[in-house]
This record gives sequence, C-alpha cells and structure tokens, in this order.
Amino acid sequence: MMTKKTISASRASLILFLCQMITALEVPLDLSQPPTITQQSPKDYIVDPRENIVIQCEAKGKPPPSFSWTRNGTHFDIDKDARVTVKPNSGTLVINIMNGGKAEAYEGVYQCTARNERGAAISNNIVIRPSRSPLWTKEKVEPKYVREGDPLVLHCSPPVGLPPPIIFWMDNSFQRLPQNERVSQGLNGDLYFSNVKPEDTREDYICYARFNHTQTIQQKQPISVKVFSMDSLNETISANLSDTDFYGAKPLTERRPTLLTPVGSTSNKVELRGNVLLLECIAEGLPTPVIRWIKEGGELPINRTFFENFKKTLKIIEVSEADSGKYKCVARNLLGSTHHTITVTVKAAPYWITAPRNLVLSPGEDGTLICRANGNPKPNISWLTNGVPIAIAPEDPSRKVDGDTIIFSDVQERSSAVYQCNASNEYGYLLANAFVNVLAEPPRILTPANKLYQIIANNPALLDCAFFGSPVPEIEWFKGVKGSILHGDLYVFHDNGTLEIPVAQKDSTGTYTCVARNKLGKVQNEVHLEVKDPTMIIKQPEYKIIQKGGQVSFECTIKHDRTLMPTITWLKDNGELPVDERFIIHKDSLAIMNVTDKDDGTYTCVANTTLDSVSASAILTVVDRPDPPFDLELTDQLERSIQLSWIPGYDNNSPITNFVIEYEDAMREPGVWHYQTEVHGTQTTVQLKLSPYVNYSFRVIAVNEIGRSQPSEASEQYLTKAAKPDENPSGVQGIGSEPDNLVIIWEPLKGFQSNGPGLQYKVSWRQKDVGDEWTSVIVANVSKYIVSGTPTFVPYEIKVQALNDLGYAPEPAEVIGHSGEDLPMVAPGNVQVHIVNSTLAKVHWDPVPLKTVRGHLQGYRIYYWKVQSLSKRRRRHVEKKILTFSGNKTHGMLPGLEPYSSYKLNVRVVNGKGEGPASPDKLFKTPEGVPSSPSFLKISNPTLDSLTLEWGPPTHPNGVLIAYTIKFQPINSTHELGPLIEIRIPANETSLILSNLNYSTRYKFYFYAQTSVGSGSQITEEAVTIMDEAMASRQVDIATQGWFIGLMCAVALLILILLIVCFIRRNKGGKYPVKEKEDAHADPEIQPMKEDDGTFGEYSDAEDHKPLKKGSRTPSDRTVKKEDSDDSLVDYGEGVNGQFNEDGSFIGQYSGKKEKEPAEGNESSEAPSPVNAMNSFV
Repeated sequence: MMTKKTISASRASLILFLCQMITALEVPLDLSQPPTITQQSPKDYIVDPRENIVIQCEAKGKPPPSFSWTRNGTHFDIDKDARVTVKPNSGTLVINIMNGGKAEAYEGVYQCTARNERGAAISNNIVIRPSRSPLWTKEKVEPKYVREGDPLVLHCSPPVGLPPPIIFWMDNSFQRLPQNERVSQGLNGDLYFSNVKPEDTREDYICYARFNHTQTIQQKQPISVKVFSMDSLNETISANLSDTDFYGAKPLTERRPTLLTPVGSTSNKVELRGNVLLLECIAEGLPTPVIRWIKEGGELPINRTFFENFKKTLKIIEVSEADSGKYKCVARNLLGSTHHTITVTVKAAPYWITAPRNLVLSPGEDGTLICRANGNPKPNISWLTNGVPIAIAPEDPSRKVDGDTIIFSDVQERSSAVYQCNASNEYGYLLANAFVNVLAEPPRILTPANKLYQIIANNPALLDCAFFGSPVPEIEWFKGVKGSILHGDLYVFHDNGTLEIPVAQKDSTGTYTCVARNKLGKVQNEVHLEVKDPTMIIKQPEYKIIQKGGQVSFECTIKHDRTLMPTITWLKDNGELPVDERFIIHKDSLAIMNVTDKDDGTYTCVANTTLDSVSASAILTVVDRPDPPFDLELTDQLERSIQLSWIPGYDNNSPITNFVIEYEDAMREPGVWHYQTEVHGTQTTVQLKLSPYVNYSFRVIAVNEIGRSQPSEASEQYLTKAAKPDENPSGVQGIGSEPDNLVIIWEPLKGFQSNGPGLQYKVSWRQKDVGDEWTSVIVANVSKYIVSGTPTFVPYEIKVQALNDLGYAPEPAEVIGHSGEDLPMVAPGNVQVHIVNSTLAKVHWDPVPLKTVRGHLQGYRIYYWKVQSLSKRRRRHVEKKILTFSGNKTHGMLPGLEPYSSYKLNVRVVNGKGEGPASPDKLFKTPEGVPSSPSFLKISNPTLDSLTLEWGPPTHPNGVLIAYTIKFQPINSTHELGPLIEIRIPANETSLILSNLNYSTRYKFYFYAQTSVGSGSQITEEAVTIMDEAMASRQVDIATQGWFIGLMCAVALLILILLIVCFIRRNKGGKYPVKEKEDAHADPEIQPMKEDDGTFGEYSDAEDHKPLKKGSRTPSDRTVKKEDSDDSLVDYGEGVNGQFNEDGSFIGQYSGKKEKEPAEGNESSEAPSPVNAMNSFV
C-alpha cells in the first residue's frame, strides 16, 4: 500500500534538504561502527549556582560506547564523588549541589570520551563556571549641582558579574527614565546628558544591574541632580555652592560639540569575525549635537548596518575581515562639528573550510580525511586518533599524515578508528571527530518502498533513495516498469542517491525505480511522483482609501489544481478578522460595510492547499483630519509666563499626535502668526514662556497622521510689561578694514528681544594685555561701529551690551578681535626645488617670522612660469601660474609641468590683506619625458606592392627624439588582423617607402616616436594597395553582359506586378497573408514609447550586427593630426588657482586618451572598397 508524503516547494525546504544530502554517509545502527558524539554541552558553560550542574555527553555506536571524563586534564573518578552521577546509558554528568554543595568547587575544564572496540570519540573542552551577581560596593553618592545647558555624566560602574549584567536607569517608582538625543545611556552603562535642562532636576537617578542567569537585580544608591537656571544662579551661588561644585564655569551660551566618549581623536577596536561590532560616540554641546557615521574609503555594509541609541551607536552584525577599516563619527550642531576615528581590526577564531567527515571503506579500499580551517591568525592543525596525539598513537601502515590530510590505502578491519582534528589560534579552537569504519556490506535501500511524492509544477522534485553499502553502491534511476536508465540535463543525480528534477512538469508524473549495486549485491526500490498545477491568485485585492461610514470590497479570485481542495482565509494585520457582522465574506471577495477608523490596516487573502500557499495583500486607509480645538482659556497670568488650556476637537478616528501653539503680536505684526511650541496629543494645558512688551494672542492646531486641523479661534489678548533686555547681541566680532582701524560688528536683537522701547547698544573696547581702561560708546539700534587710529593688527577685547529705556542687559561676554591687517613685510627665504619627475617638482622654503606677517597668516603662494622648452630652444609667451598652500606650510608640490623645459618660480607669504614681497626667482629644469604622438601620418602613392609613408614630428617632443617606430599588419575581408611587422626609423627621417606588400590588401599602421625615456603615444592609419588591372576588368565586365541586364529587368517587372496586386486588394479591404501578419504583430521597427520608463523601443538593423570598428574615419587626404594638448593646471590651489592636500599632494586627476594596442583585432576605419564588394559578389 502506498504511503503519502508531500514536499514543499519553498526555497527554505529545498535548501534544508540539500544540506542534509551533503552530510557524510550514515551507517545503520545495526552495523558495527566507532562512537559518534551526538550531543555535548557548550564550550563555555556558565551554570546557575543554585541548581544542579548537568554536563551533557551523548554518543552512539555499535557496540554501544562506554564513557569516561577528564577534569583539568586528568582522569575524573566519578565513583569517588558522591555528588556526581552519570545518567543511565549515557555519558551525561549530573553534579548535585542542591543539598549543601558549592558550584565553585566544580569549576574547571571537562572533557568526555566515548569508547568502544572500534575507537574513541572525544568532546570539546567544556569550561564550567558558575554565574556571579555580586553586590554593589558601598559608596557615598554626592549630589550633582550643574548649570543649565552644561553637560553631565552620571556614572553607573556596575559590579563585575558573570555573565556581565544588563544595565538600565529607573526612578524610585521603577519607571524607566526617558531617553532621547539629549539624554542617553552609553554602552558602559553611564547616563550622558549633552546639556541639562531644569526639568532634569530630580533626586532618584538609579542605576540597576540585572543578572539574567540568576534572575537577580542589583540597585545603586540614588543620585541627586540639581540644575540651576541662570536667573537663580547668582542668588544661590553665594549661599550654598562653591565654584568646585560646578561642571564648567561658562554662562548659558551655545557651543560647538565635543565628545564625552570616546576620548581623544582616535581609538582602536578589535572584534572577532561573526560577532556584532558596536561603536559608540556620545557628544555634548548646545544645541544638542546629532551624530553621523561614515567609513573612510568605503561604504557601510548594506543590510548589516543598524543605528541605535539615537544614532550614537553604530551596530554591524556578522562582521568579517572586509569590515576592517577606519570608522568616523561626526558630531554636529549649528555652531560646528567634531569627529573621532575608530580603527577597527577584525580577527577570527578558527572556522571550518572543510571539516573532516566520517569515512566508510571496504577492505582494500583507499580514502582520505581532510581537515581545513581558516582564521586570523591562521590556525594550527593537529591530529589525534582515538583521543591520543597521532604522533604517539599505535602505528597503522594503512595511514599517512600529510598536514591537514590523512591518506588511507589498502585498509583492513583493524584500520577502524576515530580521528580528531584540532584547529586552534589565540582566539579559540575547533575540534571535530571523524571515524574510519572498515566494513563489507551488500547494498541496502533505506527509503520506504512505494513512497508517494506530490509537488507543484515548475518546482524542483526530490525523489529520495537513501542507501548504504560497503563498497559504496552505484545508484541508477529508471522511469516506468520497462523504462531506460535516466540521464541528461533534465535530471540531477546527487551523491546520496536523491534524484532531482529541477523543473518538474505534468509529464514528470509516474513511477521511478532506484537501483543500488556493488560487488556484493544489488537491490531496488520504487517511488511515485505526482505533479500538480500551482494555485494562483488571478485577481488580487487592491489598495483602498475610504472615508469613515463608507463601504469597501476586496476581490480575491483563485485558480487551482482540480485534485486539490483550496481554502480561502482573510486576515487583518496578519490576524483573524474581527467578529463583526459588517465583515461579509463571499466566495471571491471580502466586503466591509459602514467603515470605521478601526477598520484601517492590511487585509490579506490567503489561498491554501495541502501542497502550496499563496497570498496577496492590500491596505485599507480610513482618512480624516481632526476638528479644531475650542474654548481657549488664559490663566495664571504672570509677567513672564501664562497658562493656556483648551478642549480638543474630535479626532475623526485618527489619534491626535500633538498640538501646535501659535502666537500673534498685535503690537508689531498684527495678523501674522508665529510658532510658539507644541505638546503631546494627550496634553490640553501648557505653561507658555512670555517676553516683555508683547501684546499676545494664542491659537491651537491639532495634528494627527492625516494632517493638521483648522486653527482654533484666537484667545483673548494679554499685554506683558516692558523690562530691561534679557540678552545681548550675538555674533560680536572685531575685524579691521584698514591697517589703522577696528570694525566692531554684531547681530542686533530682533523683534521683541528688545523687551521695551528705546533699544540701543553700548560698545566697549580696549587693547589686549596692555592694561588700558575700557573705552565705551552708546550707539543707536545699528549693527556696526568703527574705531579709528588703531595700531596695525593688534588684539582687542570687545563687548557689546544691549540697553533700553528701562536699563541694561546682563554684562556681556568678551570677545577677542584684531585691528586691520597690512601687507607682509618679508619674503620667504631659502627656496629650494627638488625635481620628482618630468612633470612634478617639490618646493621647500623657510617660513617668515610671524611678526612680519602683520595679519592672519593664510598661507604661502607660489608663482611659477615656463621660460622655454629645452628641445625647441625658443621662448614663448610667459603665462604665470599660481598655487596657494594654506597655513604655515614650508613645502608644496608643483604638478603638470612640461618635460624637458626651463622654469622659474618665487614664493610669497599671504595674509588677509594680500601678498608680501616675492622671494628671488628660482630657476629649475625638468628632465626628459616621453613624446606626444607624431603630428600627422600620411600614406600615399599606393601601388601593387608598395605604399609611401610621410609624417611630421611630435608637437611636444618632451626631449631629444632618438627614433620612430612603425608597426603594420594586413586586414583580410573578415576584418581579421594578420601578423604584426615592426620597423625602426632614424629620428631625422620624415618619409618611408614600404615595398614587398601584397596587392589589393588593406594594412593597418601604428606609428610613434621615442626619446631616451621611452615611447610616446601612437597614431594609427589604414591604407590599401591597388589590385591587378586585369582582374578588375574581369569583375566589372559582368555588369555589361546582356543576360545579366535581362535578368535584372525581369526581377524588377515581377516586383512591380506584386506591388500592384497588393495595392488593389488593400483598397478593397481584403485580408491577405501580409496584412494578417501586420495585424497580429506590429512592425518591430515602429514601436511606441515604453510606458514604464518613457524610452523608445529598440531599433534593429543588419548593420547593428557588424563587428565594431575601432578608430575613426580619416580625412580624404589620408592625414591624421593629433590636436595640441597643453597640460593646464585647473583649480589645484585655493581660490581660482587650485588646492593641495596637507602634504602638498595634488587633489585633482589627470585623464588622457590612449590608443589601444594593435592586437585588438577587427579594426578598420573605412567602409569596404568597391573592388572588395565586387570580389564578394563574384
């Protein structure tokens, strides 16, 4: 009777099946075989000290194996320890510590050995360690006092546990502390604040350590944090605090980012292959910095890169050696950025390339065990036999060890044993057991008889024929009762006997016979295959957008095999449909009546049979914006704050995510609404900060996922009192515009920042480090003041303070500016030029004293120009070029020089005012280089066997020419190239006559010049020798023959008659074969534009299939000229002249077109000649 089995056609099942097929040959358990370890504890085994320790070791073999253990490398006598027992028929140890035992007493390295008469297998070294969850060390936790806006780090410093604990921060109510871009926990467990706010004040910052192994949580003492705002700081500091209690001493001002962790600009990290790489950067700054990650010289790996902790942590899973490199984190806010580079090195514990596999041989056979592993550093390979190093194991004449391979020859039954391969390096080890079992067994088939396989068409069919025998049997497959042996591309025959039909069709259905034979016998088995039609959804549900209260329908029509009974199931968001009479399921559709906001989601139609499953999904979106809030009320009216409350409007089944509050200043900008703040959608009251001297009105807008509501009605007006300015102008700078002045500029206060009428500014300045008193002046609401009569380029202390009719703003911060610059006084000295190559030179100079710069040193500028070409000995128009090198550099590179030329240069120092005097001109010469291509190559005077070549010298010889080289080769009618011939020509020659050529033959020529440095660019040309005149006349005579003229006339007449008949039938509307084809298939050369990408259809022509010809067509006079190409220097330094790297190396690139080598083949720059065409016709 048939047994029934189904095979899923999914890729996952196929991969699993194929993985099972490539495993080693399994020996049936009724046959003698060495032990095989089937189960063991992990190498690093951390145990719970409150529970019994169970160290697993299971093995199979025939006869059943016995077990023994070692501990720390010596025999572990189980019988002498009453707490240690072995499970029956097993090697698993059970250590009883529940009744007074201590797990620490059993720490160590354990190894299990399973042994029978055919060999011994060993387990990994199993390291037993009890988990530890120590208490926090007692410490006195001092309160943290910190100014508003400053950074703060709360250290956790958890106790060292095994395994390490999981860290998290909570409050006294066991609620997790909220984290965001500003406040976050680092990988070390510390809590980092990029800048603190008053709401960070609390007394219950508590760090918890959870030890999962022992299910315990340890708590650190609570930490108290008090944040002082700048308004209350002056009153508090004298009464309660000392200067040492503060993190920093700067007022609340915005600042550029700096890194809290890691420290420094660079660091290193080593990670092991296959692990998770975690890199962290946490920065402080105001505003809060954002973090960005890049990999220098490459891209972050796709699909393996994740960002965590608000992008402060870069996570790369399954790292490999390719992930080594430099990773840079950049922290940036509005004021600037900082970065840190982490050099990652990926090492690797040993991993298998080829693990040894069990070997079953018959007496007299040969075989090999291969053990190959890789790692970083490369692992060491060692062999053991039956648990003993092979070097000291008993001799076996049938084996030979060759590094990572053991070779067996002419084995006998005594050769049976278990071999162990150990691959180890400093990061770990691999241990694999593989036995050699010598047996003589006739074939047996392990697959049940008459097994039925059912699969879906166009999927792989895998017919099993599990077998065993020694020697290994040969497997053959037949189809049908009297079918012939299967072979060919339609089938794949796997080593384990499985027959694979890669793409099974309906005609693959039938009975298949598997035959296994070796020299000891033969056996066969039959299996059956049925191929079914696939289930398909021929009309899928479509995306729907619906307003609340409407109705919607999703269609799902399927097609399936008639022998399979499908079931259709509808899902909502991958779960069951709600139990609601509004959901109506028909045979081929789902209808939802009276749609509500709860009905939005993803609806999936799933069609299942016993062999396959298909599904299709569509999204239903119920849309509407919320109604506007109403009943706005102002309460708790103070000078600098007020409370606004409102009632939310209906959210229309899409939850309100937030409320946006806007304000109007009826005094300055009536009718203009500005953003004030926004709060969470669950909040209906907000405390608003106000500015003095503003006539406020407020309105509220509700927001959900669909959009914004209409604004609410405006609240009542509220006028705040005038006050002194709260802040001073920003962006204060001191920059001189002339050598004897100081221009002080600032960003004036805007709008209601004035806090009252009569806004003015008090501008103060004094020369730095001189001891002068402050000089002050009060100016109107402007943004600039000029101080005249100052010394040239000296530092000044500057401050600008705001004031109005009610008083002054707080004391402003001082900034350092400089009076005007003047031109530098001194030229750089000791200018030296080092020639790197024919186009590159390195220039060195001594820096000028900084006192002589008389301004901000911007860099040094090199002027250089070509005096003359040494090969042409004539002067040319002097075109000076300029390169600028930023900073206090003392060297730079000059690229793009012309070889074999004389140059001059000088160096000048540059400040913000301009250039200083030039250094004395320095003369230097560039060495020879390779020449440019000859200026032209002209081929003339073709005869039957000769051609005349004329040429012009290179436009840029770049040195002294020593010779020309001409290479040429014939081209046959199929554009194939013949042998290449080379001729060397003296440099003073300008023409050459080539003789002894073949008549009527096309030749391709390659011509270039040479200097002592090497060969220059080549120029190519083609030419044809003339043909024999007698042959040409014979070929032309055919066109004057009478029979040929008559034949052509008859053909023309037949074509004319055919065209007339077609025209008449077409006008009558009749159908004829040509028209039917036109109706059925549109002309492929008249294709419309493709709808998907807007491009035209392809046009195909017979010419498209001709071999591509390299080179370009030449002018009629056979002369090819190479255009002059003067290397120009474009944008190498700063400004308009170009830019160099810090080491003076050139940033830009050169690109040049080079002729390809003559061996490319199929090259021609002309169409075939009429003579060749006549040859082809005849």
